[in-house]
Amino acid sequence: MSTQFWAGLWNGRKPAGDTHLRSREVLSPSGGIMRGKFPSRKNGRMVHHEGLLELDAIYLFEASPAIDGYREQPTQIPYPDGDRVRRYTPDFEVRLIDGRVVLIEVKPTAALASAETAHKLARIADHMHRSGQPFVVLTEQVLRREPRQSNIRTICHRAPRVLPSPRLARIALERCIAQLPTTLSEATRHFAQHDIDLYSLLMMGLLRCPLEKEPIGPATCITSTTEANDGWFWLSEEHGL
Repeated sequence: MSTQFWAGLWNGRKPAGDTHLRSREVLSPSGGIMRGKFPSRKNGRMVHHEGLLELDAIYLFEASPAIDGYREQPTQIPYPDGDRVRRYTPDFEVRLIDGRVVLIEVKPTAALASAETAHKLARIADHMHRSGQPFVVLTEQVLRREPRQSNIRTICHRAPRVLPSPRLARIALERCIAQLPTTLSEATRHFAQHDIDLYSLLMMGLLRCPLEKEPIGPATCITSTTEANDGWFWLSEEHGL
């Protein structure tokens, strides 16, 4: 899996982006958790992550055409646990393109074996279900599926920092649609003639390529979204995520 990390300031098209104050701030970082910030194109700001598994989730959020935006540690939610009321802060709030909101907990599989953790998540899931709030627990079994995770990182790293406008991207797609499907190397050449980067269109969900079979390379097949099956990849197909 790729180990490239961002180091620097966010200078995207919308520097202010999605102004967001995390519900849970880490005042005194401790332990072995690797905390960091990710330059999010979708949010137009730096997104905080606590641990590498959350970073894996962020890469998938960035590349998923079903996701319009997301926030880390969005809010505190009270939930009943027997005769007590406790508070829970989701790791992420994900906004889908259809307007729905899904709350995400990122948790290693090993942590779910803990009786205390299992009890807590069960009570939270029950409360979310009663409230009609979609809630998903994502583990490394989904987030670190290979070669998908490495391929998504490749796409994110190779796409330009500022993506083209939807109008320009669609004009280029209309002019090159007759050449699709084709290989990545050929598609790159066709779109370059219109000053559009191929990886931008993959990030925007206008093009697709196989993610699950082998690493992305010059011979990878590139198709338009209309030619591909619904759902480029899923984190939770049940919730359209």
